[in-house]
Amino acid sequence: MDRQQRVEACRRELANADAAAAIIFPSIDMAYLSGFTDEPMERVLFLIVPREGDPVFVAPEMYDEQIRDASWVEDIRTWGDGDDPYALVETVAAAFGFAGERILVDDRMWAQFTTELRERFPDATFGLASEAVGPLRLRKDDAELAALRAAASVADAASVAVRSLGGDAVGLTERELAARIETELTTRGGDGVSFEPIVASGPNGAKPHHRHGDREIEAGDPVVLDFGTRVDGYPSDQTRTVVFEGTPPEPFEQVHETVREALEAGVDAVEPGVTAHEVDAAARQVIEDAGYGEQFIHRTGHGLGLEVHEPPYIVEGNDQTLEPGMVFSVEPGIYLDGEFGVRIEDIVAVTDDGCERLNDSPRGWRGEGR
Repeated sequence: MDRQQRVEACRRELANADAAAAIIFPSIDMAYLSGFTDEPMERVLFLIVPREGDPVFVAPEMYDEQIRDASWVEDIRTWGDGDDPYALVETVAAAFGFAGERILVDDRMWAQFTTELRERFPDATFGLASEAVGPLRLRKDDAELAALRAAASVADAASVAVRSLGGDAVGLTERELAARIETELTTRGGDGVSFEPIVASGPNGAKPHHRHGDREIEAGDPVVLDFGTRVDGYPSDQTRTVVFEGTPPEPFEQVHETVREALEAGVDAVEPGVTAHEVDAAARQVIEDAGYGEQFIHRTGHGLGLEVHEPPYIVEGNDQTLEPGMVFSVEPGIYLDGEFGVRIEDIVAVTDDGCERLNDSPRGWRGEGR
């Protein structure tokens, strides 16, 4: 879908949610619907999507040209620093008749703005814009899938390059290796990093979201490598656990094999009609059967789209039914406090009869040349 089609679909979802309008704050949703966004700030900058009628930007006058250059939305109503921007919002609300109706506000909108909107529209009721935009972003279209595949391919190539360091990685600090990863991603066509890379060596690997520090990588260290990049705005995210050189500690090989089997079980469970809970359970059962259930301390996966973490969440109790076009990670892990951790992650896209695995870089633990 192009962005105009997304707004049309958003209008249908507004009707389904019994809402008269959505007021979008600078966010991923604003970019998704309009093509323009900016950093959140203290000035009122809203994209208003009425259930009936064309969308409207209410923006500081300094943004007029930027919005026109980036967005297809033609109705841009600007205000100066001496004006009351909410009076402009009230004018739009009166024109579209939603001042006393149900209004959905951006999930990321700052409290200072939501509070003012409630005061200006005392007869309205409020909900979250994700009621209308969330269902659209949940299923990726062909262009989105192509970008996600390309980003995954860049991450795969970088993973192979980093693995090929072998013994040359020994003696590097986690921070130095993280910088090397960023370079590998960029030189292979990625747009920076999609999140701060995780390089967690030895006992740091037992901390699932350790980023990177000054610890030097030692021979025999298991090293958790979790990173990604962006292509056309869409991210990649993959994890491998590697021993660059030397003999890993006991019982690393058994733990790594258990996590790899859990990954395969989770991926094999993915198909339309299955719930997110069932995918989590498939991966988790392998780890529990191996006796490491208490060391698997996070959900099995998260959705991937314009954001690195978004629905659907592959977690116990989530009865969200999987549908073609949904994209998410499968990333089981085992974390032995004070010793090491192992996580292996691939991104999958739900297809009509199963899933497509977006990652194909080596999942074994040995560095190249071992």
